[in-house]
This record gives sequence, structure tokens and C-alpha cells, in this order.
Amino acid sequence: MNIPTTRTIAVRRAPFVAVILAALNLSSCATFSKDGGFDSVAKETRAKLNKDVRWPRTAEERAKDDAQVAELLRHALFAEDAVQIALLNNRALQASFEELGISEADLVQSGRLPNPRFTLRHASAAAQYDIEETLSFNVLSLFTAPYAHEIEKRRFAQVQSAVVIAVVQLANDTRQAFFAAVAARESVHYLEQVKTAAEAGAELARRMLAAGNWSLVDQAREQSFYADAAQRLTHARLVEDFTREKLLRLMRLPGGEAIFQLAERLPELPQSIENLPDVEQAILQNRIDLRLMRMQADELAHSLGLTKVNRFVNVLDMGPTRVLQGTKSQPYERGYEVSLEIPIFDSGGPRVRRAEAIYSRAVDRFAQAAIDARSQIRQAYAAYRTTFDIAKQQRDEVVPARKLVAEQNLLRYNASLISVFDLLADARGRIASVDDYIQSVRDFWMAKSELDTALLGNSSP
Repeated sequence: MNIPTTRTIAVRRAPFVAVILAALNLSSCATFSKDGGFDSVAKETRAKLNKDVRWPRTAEERAKDDAQVAELLRHALFAEDAVQIALLNNRALQASFEELGISEADLVQSGRLPNPRFTLRHASAAAQYDIEETLSFNVLSLFTAPYAHEIEKRRFAQVQSAVVIAVVQLANDTRQAFFAAVAARESVHYLEQVKTAAEAGAELARRMLAAGNWSLVDQAREQSFYADAAQRLTHARLVEDFTREKLLRLMRLPGGEAIFQLAERLPELPQSIENLPDVEQAILQNRIDLRLMRMQADELAHSLGLTKVNRFVNVLDMGPTRVLQGTKSQPYERGYEVSLEIPIFDSGGPRVRRAEAIYSRAVDRFAQAAIDARSQIRQAYAAYRTTFDIAKQQRDEVVPARKLVAEQNLLRYNASLISVFDLLADARGRIASVDDYIQSVRDFWMAKSELDTALLGNSSP
């Protein structure tokens, strides 16, 4: 019979001791960070949007944001001003920042070892006692703690990426609302002129009909023009109210004209547009949603590894125990207690198979998302280019042609070659062409914002 030496026993116990030391070290390192993981979000927002984003958690920090918002409201707002206000002021975005705190709490918790459990069983009869005291500890957690902590670290990184996606989407929504609001206000301005021209024609036709110099059909036609112009103006004013209210909600500002003033007009069209970016590079380097899905797949891979580790033994508690049976003067029996789950009926196969299926599903979804990302970028670029071509043609051909026709008709009217109704109809058409140009410029800038967002990520990966 061979008796193991002390050296042999130490070698055999070394892996177990190493696991305990690693778990204890992990527990000591599990603390909250000063920034709550927000600094990386702010840094990436600055890099991708060139905007400030802050997470105010004190009254002083909130006052600093309010002061910056107030400073931006001192002058007429442009698109990027509205975006900056929304990033500082939108409470839904602030709520998404709280997800960082929740995730970091889970991360810190995953690094803490579970508390030991004390069990006391006490029974007595006729001065005879049956007392059992056990202090047990979940030994399995010592082995699985590094896996679980690594999983929570990956989940925390996912939350950070998800918050950046929320920032990018809010910036896009705010730009869209800004362009729509400015275009709606300009449209109201020009449709008021259309209505004025149509009203003048309808009034003149009514007077000429009363004098017997105009037919009822012609007078009804002019009245119809006026009614149509009035309806379009009413609808335009409703659209102006809706778009302004949406912008107010995104920036979290109260209503009222005195709160903020929009820029006088939409930005001018650029001289040229950018070429289609490298789609493959964009989806591999810039798409935040794909990065998020990749991290989710990695997390599931680690979860699969953890499932395989505790496949057969899912419960393992161990600890010292002492037992007293008899009178209190008798000594305690000392020993240890081990509690484990015996894999007789359930060997853990279904759990492993489920984890493998979930991981495979994540891989397939990531592959499809990469295909969708390429298509989304190409589609956004097609809209960007088409709206530019339409707006450019409207600016360079349609509006100048309408202006030329108006100038020539004015000369013809002065020469008594056309009637005043023809002149008013031409004025309505010229003003309407300007309004069409405004809408085409709005469509271009909205398409530009959609393209910029598509290059960074999708809000619903």
C-alpha cells in the first residue's frame, strides 16, 4: 500500500486552491467604476456625431446642461443645434443611460461570491438532544464565477453599444423633425401668397359676374381655385403645428413661440454629393448594431461554455458540520456535509442543446443583419442621390422657367394680350413651384440624415 507524501497531496490540491484564490481575487476586484461605463459612450458619440452627450447625476451637472441649452436657444436654431439640445435634454435618452447603471450592477454582482449558508436543526426529548449545525458554501460557484463574470462584462459592453445606437437614432430623429418643421413653416409662407392670389381672382370674378361681364362657369372656376388654395393652406398650417410639436418633444422643450426660433430657411443644396461609401468597410467598422450583435453571439458562446461546465453537476454545496446526539454533556461529532445533484434522470443534454440552438440562432441573425445592412446603405444612398437630382432640377430648371414665364406674361398683360386672370393663375403656379422646391430640399436633407444614420447603425438590430 502506497501512502501519498505531503508533496503529492499539495500537488493534487493545487488546482482547487488556485480556483479558490482566483475566485477570491475576482470578488475583491468587483467594484463600481467612477463613470459607470459612460465615458466610452461619450467618447464614441463625440467621434461619430461630433456632439456632446452627458449623463447628469447631480444638481450641478444638470445645471450645466441647462445652461448650455439656454445658450443655444439664444439664437435661431439650426439642425445641429437642435440635435445638441436633444442629446442634452431628452429624458428618454437619459433613461437609456440608466441601463448602464443596471448592467454595471449586474457586472459587479457577478464578481461577488455567494454568501455561505448556515443550517441549524434542533430537537430534544427527555434531556436527550439531537442538534445538527452546518455551514455550507456553493463550491460550484468557485468554478463558474470566472465564466459568469466574463459573460456580464460582455453584456455590459453590449449595453454601452446599445446606448450609442440610441444616441445616433435620437440625432437622426431630431434632424428629420427639424427639416420637416422648417419646410412646413416655409410652405405656409408661400401657400399664404397662393391663397392671396387666388382670393384676388375669386373676388374679381365675383364682381365681374355681378356686372354681367363674366360667365357663371368662369366665376365658379376661380372660386374653386380659391377654395383649393385655402384648403392647402389649412393643411400646411396643421403640418407646421405637428412638426413643431414633434421637434419640441425630442428636445424636451415647452411650447410657445418665445421658447425657440427656427432658422429662416433650409440649408442650401451642396454643389455636389458624395460617392457611395465603401459598404463593406462601413458595415465592418462603423455599424454599431452589427458590433452589438457580434458581442451578443460571443456572449452566447461563453454561456454555452458555462452550460457545458455545469452540465452534469448543477448543484454542489460543501461545508463543515457538527452533530450532537444525546445529553448536552456529550461531545459534538464533527465532520462535513456535501450536497450535490445526481444526474440520473437529467444529464443536462437538453440544456446544452438549447444553448447551442440559441447560439446558432444568433449567428444566423448576425449573418442576415450584415446582408440587411448592405442593402440598407445602398437604399439610403439611392434616396440621397435621387432627392438631390430632383431638388437640383427644381432649382436650376423648373423655378427659373416659371420665373421667366411670369416675367413674359407680365409684359403680355401690360400689352393687353392676356387677362388679369391669366396673370393671377401664372402667379399661383410660380409660387407653387417654389413651394415644391422647398419640399424637394427638405427631402434631400432628410435622405442625407438617413444615409448618415445607415452608415452608423440600425436602431432595431
